[in-house]
Amino acid sequence: MTRPRPLLDETPTGDADRRPQGCHIVVDGFGLARPLAGVGTYTREIVEALAEARPSARFTLYGPDAGGPSGPSIARRPVPGPRFFGRHLIWPRQVRELRPAAYFGAAGLMPLGRLGVPAVVTAHDTAIYRHPEWFPGGQTASVRLIVPRSMRRADAIVAVSQNTASDVSEQFGVDSRRLHVVPEGVAARYRPLEAAQVQAVRRRFDLPERFILFVSTIEPRKNLETLLAAWSRLEVRPPLVIAGGWGWRYEGIRQRIEAAGGKVRVLGQVEPAELPGLYNAATCLAHPAWYEGFGLTPLEALACGTPVVASSAASLPEVVGDAGLLVDPADVDGWTLALARLLEDASLREELRQRGLSRATEFSWSRAASGTWRVLDSVLDGAA
Repeated sequence: MTRPRPLLDETPTGDADRRPQGCHIVVDGFGLARPLAGVGTYTREIVEALAEARPSARFTLYGPDAGGPSGPSIARRPVPGPRFFGRHLIWPRQVRELRPAAYFGAAGLMPLGRLGVPAVVTAHDTAIYRHPEWFPGGQTASVRLIVPRSMRRADAIVAVSQNTASDVSEQFGVDSRRLHVVPEGVAARYRPLEAAQVQAVRRRFDLPERFILFVSTIEPRKNLETLLAAWSRLEVRPPLVIAGGWGWRYEGIRQRIEAAGGKVRVLGQVEPAELPGLYNAATCLAHPAWYEGFGLTPLEALACGTPVVASSAASLPEVVGDAGLLVDPADVDGWTLALARLLEDASLREELRQRGLSRATEFSWSRAASGTWRVLDSVLDGAA
């Protein structure tokens, strides 16, 4: 298979005013529903970055009223109802009436109804196809029909990692020439904080000086089982702090957490504004996921200068590189050893801190916007 073209360079996106009136993009903002998950974070950040990169462009975003991107060139429209009928039949008609230049499916979907304009969608991962056992219930109509149809109909697909691009090509039979790798970015708020700010976070959450941090919804794909098993084998065992809500299929995990007593704390869903402080306060981040389409959590930790131990599976090596310790997600002994090394070796922590800060500079939302604009321009030029 021909490899999808990476879009990691800083090549200028071209003259923003080559289209006299600027261009109008309709955006799928359905991923912005609360609580905000990875797709919602992506939608908010990429749309704001696209608008900043090209002030002449206009965006109409369909989605929830709150929590999304904002800016003078971003208009909001409510989602038409009822849910399925509104999204797939009423909404396409509204899009056609607006006569935009293009449609951007930030959540990876196109409505079933005809849009009548060039379409770019973002592919985030194929986890539910590769491992349906990780997810609750059966495969929905969206999974069985709408996502595959969207991948085949889109004029171009933005893949958030090389691994995701390869998975999409294999899963849906997509021609690699329609796939463009544009990595996600990391928001500016993820950075090293002053000591006083970190201490305020410790007081806010009643955190000790040393702890291992896990940031995710508690669900099978995130592989908290391996982390709990490895943590339980540590000779010196600082508390394990979990920042994330209860997802699904977590009964066994809950029992193990309860058995650990107060040494494992579940903070529940944490607001995005509070995450930088948690990363800064942690001794290290542990991210043992079986599968990720990108891996925004370890990238955020790297940007904060927090040492990272991450899974060596799927896209995570693309994100972490040599800036963290990578371990097979099934290797409990390997995870125990990696965590012990970080906890015991201050010089290793400092080395990884510096590597992480350097690595994080390679990912920004402005860079992601440049790559995404090149994809949008390619379909607009093809439609001209």
